[in-house]
Amino acid sequence: MTDRPTQSRSLAVPSGRLSRFARFGGLAGGVAGNVAMAGARQALQGRRPTLQELLLTPANARRVTDELARMRGAAMKVGQLVSMEAGDVLPPELAEILSRLRAQADFMPPRQLRGVLTAAWGADFTGRFERFDVRPIAAASIGQVHRARTKDGVELAIKVQYPGVRRSIDSDVDNVAGLIRMTGLLPRDLDISPLLAEAKRQLHEEADYRREADYLSRFGRLLADAPEFAVPELRPELVTADILAMTYLPGRPVEDMAQAPQADRDRVMTRLVALVLRELFEFRLMQTDPNFANYRVCGDTGRVILLDFGAAREFPTDVVAAFGRLLCAGVAGDRVATAAAAREVGVIDARTTSAQEAILMEMIEMVMVPLRAPGRFDFGASDLAARLRAKGMALGEGRDFWTIPPMDTLYLQRKVAGMFLLATRLGARVPVSDLIRPYLQTRQGAENSSPKSAPAR
Repeated sequence: MTDRPTQSRSLAVPSGRLSRFARFGGLAGGVAGNVAMAGARQALQGRRPTLQELLLTPANARRVTDELARMRGAAMKVGQLVSMEAGDVLPPELAEILSRLRAQADFMPPRQLRGVLTAAWGADFTGRFERFDVRPIAAASIGQVHRARTKDGVELAIKVQYPGVRRSIDSDVDNVAGLIRMTGLLPRDLDISPLLAEAKRQLHEEADYRREADYLSRFGRLLADAPEFAVPELRPELVTADILAMTYLPGRPVEDMAQAPQADRDRVMTRLVALVLRELFEFRLMQTDPNFANYRVCGDTGRVILLDFGAAREFPTDVVAAFGRLLCAGVAGDRVATAAAAREVGVIDARTTSAQEAILMEMIEMVMVPLRAPGRFDFGASDLAARLRAKGMALGEGRDFWTIPPMDTLYLQRKVAGMFLLATRLGARVPVSDLIRPYLQTRQGAENSSPKSAPAR
């Protein structure tokens, strides 16, 4: 869940499919009206603007982002997903419109909140608590988080899902996709159906609070041997399809660590990079949402608090092995083997031109720089994140690179990119090569011990 921004308001969530469809219709009509008025004004001035210029006005940008933020649920989430997954290759105007959704979330008014809680726990639910704070401490696209205290004095964080979210996921995704296509900014030959199907699947999973409860418990068990991390404890007796209850763990946002002493920043970021490696190579289970708000730091102990497991994803053994081969080849500087592994994981495919492949190989080479660097790699002194973004923008400039990689690859790319960005934001110095070396040695040992005639798994 993202922290509630200061400009958040108390606004009811449209919960019925017809009401949500009507709001989409009103949004499309409002945008069309703005286009007509702006076109008429400019025609009187002797100008002939393009349709894209008329669509991408500040007024339309505000209308789209305000309405999707008000609707929340999949309507808001799919805009976030498209912005995060394709932000480097989207036209800047559309990327800017969609990126605003990542920092905007309103919350339910008390009456609507009470209705959700009563439906989940019964009319006498207040008797379960010594205190239940009506105003949320965080609000996002799927739900909002409240603090509460049980009768026996346990502090809880309770995530409450917005009404109607699950029922509206598929139609919301299709309607938002229609709005995006309406702009004409996406190439007509771009098949975004895999991304839309994955958005629907992910949203259905994130809206399944019982599923998230299971992953919350699993991560707690998997990290029981890692005192440097803290995972909230599930309160299963309070969990329903619309409610997720866990212990409240106080901590400061990880982004606030940017002002902390260098050693503290280094320690937190080293732990997070080490965790990503454990998630991929040991657990084969990863929390794939790179949102910085999912990480907090306990002030007195320095433990990293992990939150929000709705986007947890399990990786098949063969996918993990393929990424192991990519890392081994990349760190070794074997360009031929790196290109082969990149094809195996779907970063490069048959539709990739030679020019595009050259850029992608440059990007892979950049990612390998911290993995090869001896000692601590200084992300704060490096322009690596900016150069990676520039290369991503270069891929999108020709408007002929719109290949969507396999979803496992897409999610891992998203997590790794998030870690690069956070390390850069914190100015952290991380011994990446030391952290990854044991996994590379294990992979190389496994490959060497396998019969040459047998496929690597």
